[in-house]
Amino acid sequence: MTVSVRDNAPTFTKAAVATWMEIVDLRRSVRDYKPTPVSEEDLRMILESARWAPSGENAQPWRFIVVRDEKNKEFLATISKRGSGRRFTGEFLSKQMQRRFEGLQDEEKRKRAFQKLTSGDVSAFVSQSDVIVIILGKKEVWDMPFDTSAAIEHILLAVTAAGLGACWLVAPCIDKRDEIKLNEYFNVPEDYKTVSIISIGDSARYPNARPRIPLEDLVFNETFGEAYYKKEE
Repeated sequence: MTVSVRDNAPTFTKAAVATWMEIVDLRRSVRDYKPTPVSEEDLRMILESARWAPSGENAQPWRFIVVRDEKNKEFLATISKRGSGRRFTGEFLSKQMQRRFEGLQDEEKRKRAFQKLTSGDVSAFVSQSDVIVIILGKKEVWDMPFDTSAAIEHILLAVTAAGLGACWLVAPCIDKRDEIKLNEYFNVPEDYKTVSIISIGDSARYPNARPRIPLEDLVFNETFGEAYYKKEE
């Protein structure tokens, strides 16, 4: 990237755009980690990327707690498992889960998926990662949920650029009761809300890309429902 002296605006090369799209394409939600430590250099780059995220009125309401202690990571894994277990049990009892997995014909795979979700094991993996970052947001900032989400996305893409894996979880704080326990454990001040946690580490298994809705079905021209991009015949 170069900077124009005339207008002080950045000019991106095609190579930079290609690299950016490669990073976006390679990002995954990683739930299996090797014991390899995340370097302090990489961690600082990742958090520095979050610091430069956009925020309404430049409020920068985000704060980050870096968790590496095994006992503290196990606490987060336990509370994440409980939170996910309650959430997905409710989804199972309301039949939403069955509808979500209608396309999965293999009965054994369906049972395993239901068990993993309703037990909460789907979120218990976080303690495997070398680092967990707790994302906090200042409650008094009006745009805090949106601002912190921008910082989280910067973290996820920076992790990918570093050749690492990450997963964004709300399981340990989606229930207010769990959030209170988490806040007490980590001494989070009353004027901050725990928004989510992110596990970061060296990927032990690189997941396949999940399907994405095509642009033709997402982008509309002037009015909702009028496709901006036309499907090829």
